[in-house]
Amino acid sequence: MLEEIITLVLNMTLRKKGLLFVVSAPSGAGKTSLLKSILDENTDLTVAVSHTSRLPREGETHGSSYYFTSRSEFTDLISKDSFLEYALVHENYYGTSKEEVQKKLAEGKHVILEIDVQGAEQIKRKFPEAVLIFIFPPSLEILKERLENRQTDSPEVIELRIKNAREELERSIDFDYLVINDNFETAKYDLQCIFRAEELAVSRNQDILDDVLSIK
Repeated sequence: MLEEIITLVLNMTLRKKGLLFVVSAPSGAGKTSLLKSILDENTDLTVAVSHTSRLPREGETHGSSYYFTSRSEFTDLISKDSFLEYALVHENYYGTSKEEVQKKLAEGKHVILEIDVQGAEQIKRKFPEAVLIFIFPPSLEILKERLENRQTDSPEVIELRIKNAREELERSIDFDYLVINDNFETAKYDLQCIFRAEELAVSRNQDILDDVLSIK
């Protein structure tokens, strides 16, 4: 009987639908570096490639960095309800394909969306079971220091990013988890723990429990 239960649990685990994670962070919080490191080590996690109406930047490739579309193509996709979420940012559209996310989840992949707070709120309304994670440095002062050290933005742009970060942090109260990126390895471990804990949640494994209890 024990062997039968173990086999059942393993089979159920292999065919379970994937989980949807939304990771948001202000510019300079280290979100991209953290996720890249985790994704390099975990084949069960994948990032959904977003659509955008802006032109590719140097080094970006279609289908990998973004799905690059014209503005008219993007608005046509909006009219067809093709996005889980979308936003107009600095006169360019950005959006997450509903079809791509649903396909990956059906394959059992855990999907990570790297989107802003506005997009995260849209996802939670349409996909209540999504897990929202907010990444933030220990303080706004440290965030400002990191942005200045990058030497890629003017003082005016940095001040705007800090202002936006403050507003985003205030809205993070609606997220499920807050990860403080003070130490890279600690923050990475915290993220990995969240992913694993959500996999093991009873609410996500009720089908396994029901099947196990049905065995005589």
